[in-house]
Amino acid sequence: MANLALPPDTEVVYGKNAVRELLRAGKRVRRLFVLAGAQQDIAVQEAVRLAKGRGLWPEELPKEQMDALGPDHQGLAAVVGPYPYANWRDLVDRLRTPEHPPAVLLLDTVQDPQNLGSLLRTSEAVGLDAVVLPKRRAVHVTPSVVRSSAGAVEHLTVAQVPNLVRAVLDLKEVGFWVAGIDMDGDRQYWDLDMKGPTALVLGGEDHGIGQLLKEHCDFLIRLPMRGQVNSLNAAVAGSIVLYELMRQRQTS
Repeated sequence: MANLALPPDTEVVYGKNAVRELLRAGKRVRRLFVLAGAQQDIAVQEAVRLAKGRGLWPEELPKEQMDALGPDHQGLAAVVGPYPYANWRDLVDRLRTPEHPPAVLLLDTVQDPQNLGSLLRTSEAVGLDAVVLPKRRAVHVTPSVVRSSAGAVEHLTVAQVPNLVRAVLDLKEVGFWVAGIDMDGDRQYWDLDMKGPTALVLGGEDHGIGQLLKEHCDFLIRLPMRGQVNSLNAAVAGSIVLYELMRQRQTS
């Protein structure tokens, strides 16, 4: 039976999609656990193949031990090291001389792991260059966020910064226009030209974008609302604007 004593600098991610993407990215998986008898499953077979290709030998566990690792493990769990956040200075330097007009999403105090995971999944799907998170008062890339993103975060560049206002100023200095997504915005989101270097700022679930950060945005854009509710879920609102950004760039 496998020894499940885990080092203090590791965490467990479980679920088919999340574990497969971790293995595809190849950044931080240290051990792979497979439910005994689950290797008939195609997704499990693929995970085992990916692990062996990276020099990891899968360890079979009985159901009781797998269930202890995660209630919805779907036959797979991985022990991983810390998430590799990008260095902000290095990222800004890369954005200074890009191969294409870059696009970045800055998230101000998003605290729900499901919302963050959904936004990271959409960001990866539309080919965003980076996502920027504040170091304080916001959820970070936890195992729950990895699962919510279906593992997409493993293929993204994510940076943490101590101050989002300073990050906005850094992006402006290298040629970005900055647009805040805000219910009181003065233009519809589709009216903003997002073909050039664009940074989108999205606020948290309860308070939106902080006032000082909002004042440093070049534009404030809104999503029209015709129903009885006055706002959308943060992940939904952000995803709608991100797909508009991709639509504009595909048709330009």
